[in-house]
Amino acid sequence: MSRAPGSGTVAPPVRSGRPPVWWAGVTIVLVAANLRPAVVGVAPVLAEIQASEGLSATAAGILTALPVLCFGLLAPAAPVLARRLGIERALLAALAVLCAGFLVRSSGPLAALFAGTVLVGSAIAVGNVLLPSLIKRDFAHRTGLMTGLYSMAITGGATLAAGVTVPVAQAAGLGWRGALAVWVLFAVVAAACWLPRALRAHRPARVGGPRVGGLWRDALAWQVTLYMGLQSLSYFAMTGWLPAVLVDRGYDPVTAGGLLSLMSGAGVLGATVAPMVATRGRRQRGLAAVITAMAALGLLGVLAPVGIEPVAVAVLGVAQSAALGLSLTLVAVRASDAADAAQLSGMAQSVGYVLAAAGPFAVGALHDVSGGWTLPLLALLAVLVPQGTAGVLAGRNRLVRHGVPPSAGG
Repeated sequence: MSRAPGSGTVAPPVRSGRPPVWWAGVTIVLVAANLRPAVVGVAPVLAEIQASEGLSATAAGILTALPVLCFGLLAPAAPVLARRLGIERALLAALAVLCAGFLVRSSGPLAALFAGTVLVGSAIAVGNVLLPSLIKRDFAHRTGLMTGLYSMAITGGATLAAGVTVPVAQAAGLGWRGALAVWVLFAVVAAACWLPRALRAHRPARVGGPRVGGLWRDALAWQVTLYMGLQSLSYFAMTGWLPAVLVDRGYDPVTAGGLLSLMSGAGVLGATVAPMVATRGRRQRGLAAVITAMAALGLLGVLAPVGIEPVAVAVLGVAQSAALGLSLTLVAVRASDAADAAQLSGMAQSVGYVLAAAGPFAVGALHDVSGGWTLPLLALLAVLVPQGTAGVLAGRNRLVRHGVPPSAGG
């Protein structure tokens, strides 16, 4: 494995018959677009699941938190899997498990619902960790652009899941099981397009390993991790419960799902632009502060009297997806090469997503305790304080291994 001259990044192995760069980017976007529908698609049909299976709000919160918990618990396994199989083949295996998870989750029994949820969460955990590392490896000089496209694809997949799950189910006469199962087709398309790339990848990529032994004792790594976790906590809490909040306010389920889709759709702008803005300079502190302020305005708008929900969820969607894009960019720019990026990505997502899993569960539990949505939304507003602080600190011009500026004058 060679290193690109002067860049400190691991250069991709030279292989004959390698696909064009544009197609490599397209396949990354297709895989990334499958990293959220399995999770976000549950929210529009959550009330139907609760009624069908007799789940309380707390139990429903566990269901929505379970894949996020899998993201965290299984993230450390992704670099190990990549070292054994190579990034490309590890991602193909993840897509196969994702397809199986969709089918198991919709197969019938309540136990299958939870088992399939674990499978889809496990598959997405691998993609969450390895795609940023792949971008760092293959697009070292286009990190901002590719991270923006990657973030946009994640947000776009969430938008589709939020907006079309219920209408498709109603048009086809499907129940909630059929509505969730239909997303397996999306994953099959991504797997079919990724397969040739995986078959050409004969040698495992050098990702992970013990080279970053001090990472877990590095303050900057923990700041990146905390920002990743807290922005994910807010995102999954809102995507999991926003339709329920709106239905309680008198919206019908289709309109509530449409507003969730609006939140995700507006987020495409933030997810695309934030990484490109973040990589234009060496510091991202100001961007982190602006994103946090926008998220606060969006949550305050949701808390406000009925009538401004569309504006509020649009602002919140831009802010939350921009925070996702920034967190992914921080993983790339705070690491010196693909190996470091895989280690930092694994740490940030393992700890961060375990923290994030508390969001949907806590919101459901606070709703059960308080009997309303004001207390849960105020709690999410309070979370923005440590989130913004971590983002500002992580936005300094440093690299994780040594905690020093990557170049003079940083």
